[in-house]
Amino acid sequence: KTNNNPTIYQYLMNLHQKIVLCLVCILGIFGTHAQEEDALDTEVVNVVKPYTPTVSDAFKVKETPVLNDSVGTQKKEVTYEIFSVPVASTFTPAKGKAETLEKPKRMKLYDNYATLGFGNYTTILGELFSNFEISRTDNAGFFFRHNSSFGDIDGTLVDNDYLDTELTGNYTSRQKDLSYGLNAGVQHQVFHWYGIPEGFAALPATSLNELDVQQTYFGATLGGSLALEESVFESATATLYYLGDAYASSEIQAVLNAGFRFPLTDLEFIITGDLDVVSGGFENGYLTNSSLDYGFLNAGVTPSLAYVNEDFSLTLGAQAVVSLDLQNSTTDFFIYPQINASYRLVDEILIVYGGAEGGLHQNTYRSQKEANPFVSPTLTLVPTSELYKGFAGLKGKLTQQVGYNLRGSYGKKENNAFFLKNPEGAASLSAEGYEYGNSFGLVYDTVNTLHLFGELKVEVADNFRINAQASYFNYSLDSLAEAWNLPELEITLNSQVNITEQLYAGASLFFVGERMDMARGQTTTLDSFLDVNVNVGYRFNERLSVFAKGSNLLGKNYERWLQFPVQGIQGLLGATYKFDW
Repeated sequence: KTNNNPTIYQYLMNLHQKIVLCLVCILGIFGTHAQEEDALDTEVVNVVKPYTPTVSDAFKVKETPVLNDSVGTQKKEVTYEIFSVPVASTFTPAKGKAETLEKPKRMKLYDNYATLGFGNYTTILGELFSNFEISRTDNAGFFFRHNSSFGDIDGTLVDNDYLDTELTGNYTSRQKDLSYGLNAGVQHQVFHWYGIPEGFAALPATSLNELDVQQTYFGATLGGSLALEESVFESATATLYYLGDAYASSEIQAVLNAGFRFPLTDLEFIITGDLDVVSGGFENGYLTNSSLDYGFLNAGVTPSLAYVNEDFSLTLGAQAVVSLDLQNSTTDFFIYPQINASYRLVDEILIVYGGAEGGLHQNTYRSQKEANPFVSPTLTLVPTSELYKGFAGLKGKLTQQVGYNLRGSYGKKENNAFFLKNPEGAASLSAEGYEYGNSFGLVYDTVNTLHLFGELKVEVADNFRINAQASYFNYSLDSLAEAWNLPELEITLNSQVNITEQLYAGASLFFVGERMDMARGQTTTLDSFLDVNVNVGYRFNERLSVFAKGSNLLGKNYERWLQFPVQGIQGLLGATYKFDW
């Protein structure tokens, strides 16, 4: 605004008014148009073509992009250098050596060995074992053993030396699907009935020296075996025994066993059969001239079902036996239980087991003289029928090195044989060598037996082993006053220790409780005894070793049988040599 030019001022004022008026008009028009759009109705819009989306092509970004940079720089090359200065040193590093596990030295096995030993009482021990490899599947071998002593037992009135010599041979063949073997052997034994009653001590020494109390046994065996793989026929064995003595006694026994196994879905059906025939006789009875002949044929079959899984095993069966008395032409029939079961409660720590068994046992001259070599050749022999024996027990491992077994049983036997001292015969010095009250006969009775048994085994690798067993017996008889010559308590302990690779030692202990016998019509008690034995050996090398044995170290001349004392402290020195032919 200037006072000098009013016309321009008026012109600007007019222009301002016109602009304001135009703005008002425009706002009015927009307001009217908005009111008209608010009043429009809703309409439906139809899409004729559907929407079809598309994806654009993707392009991989280059790892090294091209830069359109107008300014470029050259990468400068870098060179590295070190400044090496020698340092004087006297250290020389040792050459590295790989560590290896120390392998135990493999012990060489030899096919043959020979043992020879000498001891007090003029004791001689000799053994020779040899094996020959005929082919990859066939082998043959033999075993010779001799053990003798001149006796010299304190307190005896007559000779008491003994001799035991045997020679056995075998042939075996192990094929892919079958194996078989043959064996044969002979045995020669000499014993003396030196248990002369004390009453004979009054006789002159010259008269006692005239007593012929020697008994000689001659034995022979012949047998064979056959086993098949992948067959229902499992195995069979057959053995023929012969025994004779210096008093014209003789006995022949044949034993045959066979087994069959039939696999089922979850079970196995097993059948075993056995045949036992014995025939023999004695030229005289005790204090009589009448002969004693005997003969029995026992045939049995045992069918059973067996079930086995990881923790449980069960066998249910029964044995049927027919027994023929060939001398008296009589026949007996027996049925015995054959039941066994076991269950693993806690892995290897606790296993419970039990069952019931029975059977007909053939009593022979051979088996009785093996149990007591001082029997007279005047025995009455009949089979023993074990009607039943029920048992139950626990076994397992307390640790990896300690195992145990606890068992209790109760059974009944008919015609159970007991050894009983023969009564003194004629006072004549011309009587038979067994008729001076210095031999044993057999008596029979029905007996019920309670047996408690415990066993403990400790094994620490191959360095130390110990085995302890204890048995308690309680007898109930029908007719006899006592269970003659049977103890109520027996304890055995065996141990072996390898002190070094060359030095080894062992010990054994035997305890037998009191027993009862008859002497001159009176019941006599035999004291219990403890027998302690030790052995020690040294291996010079794989072939040669020496040993020393001590027996009955307590020095007690205890009586194993009535009026039959044993040798006192016994020592034996010997050596063993292994070799190959």
